[in-house]
Amino acid sequence: MKTAEIRQTFLRFFEEKGHSVVPSSTVVPENDPTLFFVNAGMVPFKDVFTGQEQRPYNRATSAQKCMRVSGKHNDLDNVGFTARHHTLFEMLGNFSFGDYFKREAIAYAWEFLTQVMGLPEERLFVTVFDDDDESAALWLEAGVPAGRISRCGEKENFWSMGPTGPCGPCTEIHWDLQDEFVPDNEPDPWGFGHDAGRYMEIWNLVFMQYERFEEGGEIKQRDLPRPSVDTGMGLERLAAVSQGHKSNWEIDELQRIMARAGEIAGTTYGETEPSNVCLRVIADHSRAAAFLVGDGVMPGNEGRGYVLRRIMRRAIRYGVKLGIDTAFLHETVATVIELMSGAYPALAERRDFILKVVANEEETFRSTLDRGLALLDEQFDLLAAQNTTQLPGDVVFKLHDTFGFPPDLTEIIAGERDFSVDRPGYDEHMTAQRDRSRAAHKGSGQESLDSAYHLLERGEPTRFLGYEDTDAQGTVIALLVDGERVQEVQKGQQVEVVLDATPFYAESGGQVGDAGLLTGPTGAVQVRDTVKPGGGVFVHRGMVSDGSLVAGDLVKAAVNAERRGDIVRNHTGTHLLHAALRSLLGTHVQQKGSLVDAERLRFDFSHFESIPAETLATIEDSVNAEILRNTATQIEETTMDEAVARGAMALFGEKYGDTVRLVEVPGYSTELCGGTHAGATGQIGMLKIVSEGGIAAGVRRIEAVTGRGAFQLMRDLSGREAALTQLLRSPGTEAVDKVSRLLDERKALQRQVEELKQQLVVAGSGTGGGPQARTVAGVQVLATLLEGASGKELRGHGDALMDKLGSGVVVLGANGGGKASLLVKVSKDLCDRVQAGRLVQELAPIVGGRGGGRPDMAQAGGKDPSKLAEALEHAHELVALALA
Repeated sequence: MKTAEIRQTFLRFFEEKGHSVVPSSTVVPENDPTLFFVNAGMVPFKDVFTGQEQRPYNRATSAQKCMRVSGKHNDLDNVGFTARHHTLFEMLGNFSFGDYFKREAIAYAWEFLTQVMGLPEERLFVTVFDDDDESAALWLEAGVPAGRISRCGEKENFWSMGPTGPCGPCTEIHWDLQDEFVPDNEPDPWGFGHDAGRYMEIWNLVFMQYERFEEGGEIKQRDLPRPSVDTGMGLERLAAVSQGHKSNWEIDELQRIMARAGEIAGTTYGETEPSNVCLRVIADHSRAAAFLVGDGVMPGNEGRGYVLRRIMRRAIRYGVKLGIDTAFLHETVATVIELMSGAYPALAERRDFILKVVANEEETFRSTLDRGLALLDEQFDLLAAQNTTQLPGDVVFKLHDTFGFPPDLTEIIAGERDFSVDRPGYDEHMTAQRDRSRAAHKGSGQESLDSAYHLLERGEPTRFLGYEDTDAQGTVIALLVDGERVQEVQKGQQVEVVLDATPFYAESGGQVGDAGLLTGPTGAVQVRDTVKPGGGVFVHRGMVSDGSLVAGDLVKAAVNAERRGDIVRNHTGTHLLHAALRSLLGTHVQQKGSLVDAERLRFDFSHFESIPAETLATIEDSVNAEILRNTATQIEETTMDEAVARGAMALFGEKYGDTVRLVEVPGYSTELCGGTHAGATGQIGMLKIVSEGGIAAGVRRIEAVTGRGAFQLMRDLSGREAALTQLLRSPGTEAVDKVSRLLDERKALQRQVEELKQQLVVAGSGTGGGPQARTVAGVQVLATLLEGASGKELRGHGDALMDKLGSGVVVLGANGGGKASLLVKVSKDLCDRVQAGRLVQELAPIVGGRGGGRPDMAQAGGKDPSKLAEALEHAHELVALALA
């Protein structure tokens, strides 16, 4: 049975047992900051198990995509070297939320494995928790002989969500590897063993029947009123067992991906173990890259993005080891999409975007890969000459910071050459860089919740009336000054006001909070902002502008309607812009963030290249055409399933309840949104894009204005054009051409100046005209100081002087902006004896800096230009030593 058939057979089996088939969530956990990635099938159901979320079913089954890249299994480092370690894998599971328990769970598992999958009973072994007599008895009842049931302690067969919370015993089903198992006293072709000894776990059944809680400083345990079941079985392991393979790598899906990688590399799986490792790594990491990018993770230098980058660059490195010298990873990822989009349709929907992201990342890495490897080779030679085997932490950091080498990749390469890596030294440099970043970020004004808010959250949430009205009445529930509740506030005091009902929209979903006026019996508060710190409580922030306000007062709450109108136009304009981007650029476009205020809209979205000006104009035209149509917006509350069926876009990373608010511009845009919107598109007036640019890898940002802001922008642009016309003394239609001609003339003059400078430098190095080349061991060495030369000018001067020497060494120094610059050039005929990179590494510390480069050209910078003369003089001695 193929892997895809096994997946479908499992889901169909449990559906027939009354379970709801729940699609896999993204690998990025929704609303769970405690996890980097979804690492088990139960993660999407965590709130259901704890009672924080209710769903319309009490039995569920799923095939969940999971990621494990660290922790006790250290999966990333082991991938490719063991039989069953993966980064991305699929977990099959069936779940009961207070419905059935041990009897049914055990019976279902045994029936599926032995009757549906046809696995021989004599090769299945079971473990149960020491004290779980009930499970042991149920396994006997199912037909498992007592000799194949073992009891284990809490470490192996007891599960808990944490120190407190749901917990309970588990029972595991294991497969006997028999003749496929390699005993400890025999050579193991996998290096790390078969991960689980002779008996390999394939299915874990967790019985949540207790709750651990703290009382009087002690952890106690009690029965749960509604025990639940959580099971998990690795699809890859089940496929390997059912297909008769010794390892997961031999299952059909992974073999297909490895075959594609082998075609590109000109090899096949099974030829040699080193090439097998490379193919296994590429196959695993291609799957991980496809799903991570498909779920919205972009390559980066932090968090999940850095994990993705490590995975992709590790795969690229193993491709290079196979001899693949061109971009290939997007091709193996395309095979993943072809194989797995039947089960995960989002892969096919986002195919073009996924492939573009992967190809771009490989192109970026390959542009620095050769230079990074050259630096490593140079360092390895240097370490060998010094009889040292550890690569310094600062070099590891430079490889990471400058060339994009994750430290674990550097460790792999170093290990291949029998060198170790100074990870503590690397960590010190990384910590210093983070400290510098934090220092720059300090004081950014990130808000924190006051204890008073938490107290308010226990009460009723604020009733929001602002969809229908901008004026309403409300009762003052609480007044807060500096985070403390007070009974009364006076004129001039800064205050936070909580009402039982309000027309003020609280900042959320990218839309800023409303401003306006609260008027009570004896005073008024000028509201500058409205926020929602939690629990559905709206907090109006402002200053008492007149008289006093007392808790319990009935107040008139009036939103600044003009400001709200500007925000509304920008928010509905954002929806139209999002729809136009998806229509014209592709459905890979997904919202990554937004800001909607009274002055402008800012929209961040997934796209991997800059948008040409003509395409931006087309996007703008599309939005404005819809505005001119004056289509009435339709807003209603409906179920999540109904909204998705009608084409609603759910935002990545957002968590929605069973009832959602649907905002639709019929025929153009359909989104889930809780914000305030125009009644018809014509109310927007017009939309004008102000800027477009990249803000992160694979994320673009558009800023635009609508309505009054757009009209003001057009007026400003017209005024600037008039001013330029007057300044240039040319009609507006000729202004651009005239500026272009002036810039061309300026560039030509700059080139002439640079050429004259080079001529002066070269002439100055001639007979009687300035610094002369010295002959050192038969080699001409010209070392001279050029005041105020830029790095670009140094390179030009270096080329000119080397052309004049023909054969020799040129060392140039420059003092610019209070910093020192050094350049070393060595003619090709001398590179085997004198290397520019090594010379500059010796010279740079003299001027308080560091540098490097190729054997024929290298550069360095430093903080102490006063030592340039000393460095230039020392260059002669270094050349003499190199030639000795």
